Amino acid sequence: MRYEELTIEGRNAVLEAFRSGKTIDKVFILDGCHDGPVNTITREARKQDSIINYVSKERLDQMSQTGTHQGVIAYAAAYEYAEVSDILKKAEEKGEPPFIFILDNIEDPHNLGAIIRTANLAGAHGVIIPKRRAVGLTATVARTSAGALNYTPVAKVTNISGTIEELKKQGMWFVCADMDGDVMYNLNLTGPIGLVIGNEGDGVSRLVKEKCDFVASIPMKGDIDSLNASVAAGVMAYEIVRQRMK
Repeated sequence: MRYEELTIEGRNAVLEAFRSGKTIDKVFILDGCHDGPVNTITREARKQDSIINYVSKERLDQMSQTGTHQGVIAYAAAYEYAEVSDILKKAEEKGEPPFIFILDNIEDPHNLGAIIRTANLAGAHGVIIPKRRAVGLTATVARTSAGALNYTPVAKVTNISGTIEELKKQGMWFVCADMDGDVMYNLNLTGPIGLVIGNEGDGVSRLVKEKCDFVASIPMKGDIDSLNASVAAGVMAYEIVRQRMK
């Protein structure tokens, strides 16, 4: 699958992207502009639940790659998003208990790409990311995933806590990585499991942490206080892999 152009500029191009069914993550519209075409774009964006940002002309000029944005720039997903049900179906088809990565506001596209790559290699059935305050499936994410995006479904949800609640009702349980948890080697991480990885700076948010069944820490012997988010995801994922292999 080729990497699609991520930035779409100009009124007609953006409107065409919406009407063709392309997944648009965000739309940037010139603040105060409410003429016919812009109103149509806004309506389409609301229909698809895309995030709408009203910004200054200076901001649009900075973002523009063509210089002909006409007051509208959209960011499209490099790959189509899956549904959470697609991820569960994949586990079912393989005859395995679900193993899902849940990412709580990962902002760095290189981290997201690396985590999707790890998820694929660790045999996870998919990755769930939030709609807001986090990076989406950009071209950088696609490249960093080294092809894993072709095989590992990524679902985008409005509410991570609510999604965890729903998955718990279907028999899954959740472990999040956090410094103040029990050492991961002492926990039983088998069965249908969701691995929750937090934001690069702030870790797992309080609301999401409260929904988790276990809080697991990674033993650290060095002089700095934490691992990179994608490395932490890899270390935790492979402890889950080790326990599932037994």
